[in-house]
Amino acid sequence: MPSFELGESIPPDTAHAVSVSLPTWKSNIGYEEGEEWVLGRMVTGYPRFYIHKSIAALAQEIATSDVDLTTTPLPALESSTRGIANLSEGDIYLYPCGMNAIFNAHATLLGVRGSMKSINFGFPYVDTLKILQKFGPGCLFYGHASNEELDDLEKRLQNGEKFLGLFCEFPGNPLLTCPDLVRIRQLADQYDFAVVVDETIGTFANINVLHFADVVVSSLTKIFSGDCNVMGGSLVLNPHSRYYAEMKALIQREFVDTYWAEDVIFMERNSRDFAGRIERVNANAEAISEILLAHPAVQKVYYPKHNESKRSYDVCKLPQGGYGGLLSVVFHRKAQAMAFYDAIETAKGPSLGTNFTLTSPYVVLAHYQELDWAAGMGVSPDLLRISVGLEETDQLISVFKSALHAAEECAQD
Repeated sequence: MPSFELGESIPPDTAHAVSVSLPTWKSNIGYEEGEEWVLGRMVTGYPRFYIHKSIAALAQEIATSDVDLTTTPLPALESSTRGIANLSEGDIYLYPCGMNAIFNAHATLLGVRGSMKSINFGFPYVDTLKILQKFGPGCLFYGHASNEELDDLEKRLQNGEKFLGLFCEFPGNPLLTCPDLVRIRQLADQYDFAVVVDETIGTFANINVLHFADVVVSSLTKIFSGDCNVMGGSLVLNPHSRYYAEMKALIQREFVDTYWAEDVIFMERNSRDFAGRIERVNANAEAISEILLAHPAVQKVYYPKHNESKRSYDVCKLPQGGYGGLLSVVFHRKAQAMAFYDAIETAKGPSLGTNFTLTSPYVVLAHYQELDWAAGMGVSPDLLRISVGLEETDQLISVFKSALHAAEECAQD
């Protein structure tokens, strides 16, 4: 199994690596605290939170008095440039990253339906909630994706409240909870709001959520690529949506193709074996979930197959689909989580959906300034998120058993 030095790119020696090695619990805290012993070692970082060194160098260069500029207009990319002209794929739009797709889904709905609050249903990736809160009139936040919260939403709708749309992840990150899309669709049809589903973690090789959604978004940076060396996002319009015609017209009028051509080439190459990789990842993640569930040091394992919301997942699961490659684990004690993390011989850093197993103290990295808030939503600050890769299953099991032994020894101290 690979191991990386502090601050090394993941994958190593990769110009546009999406992750960076933070190999100890202490180094994750040091990163969040801005400590130089961590930041000074980082050759790259997760793109949303780190300015790539080539961009910093470019900014420095153009800030000087002498700058070389092109005198020839850059050619516009037409749809036929990418081989999709006049094909049914015309309802699929590509963006530079997944969050860009979510932003544009929200902006398009605002343009079509007017200024109304959105609903964030379930504990989301941090930036999804921020987009809904900041770029519009606000957001109604339900953090648990529970039936009780749907009951509350239904009462609000019955009392006349209007909403732009409901945004949810399927499954959610990091608790892998699956909202009841059947009931959400029924409410949306009855009370006229859109449904936007982020299927990044479930993946369209495992699940089909389009018949419950008006828009499906995904981060192609993750397992669709798998190689952790290129970014991308997608937005898919449901042609049967009541908002389809208006959304399609607005997107066609305002869409600007900013997806860098070389990124498209890398993404297409990486994705060719996507379906086969998903089968392997599904099997490995199920095996690891069973190992963790059986260990006495483990308090809770979050995985769609074992969660209370499994029934909601199974409604959308394809006949050949599995339960995905992402799971999270909480130990009885923080010291056990720290010992496990420090001992686990996998790549350790931000991101998910990599062809190699990647472990992260996710809540520390994503919610360090709001750990109490996250805990109030039922998300333990000590939670470890594990994105399971393509390694040999027996090898993975051995690696996890060894790390669990370290956690067990810690419990006996």
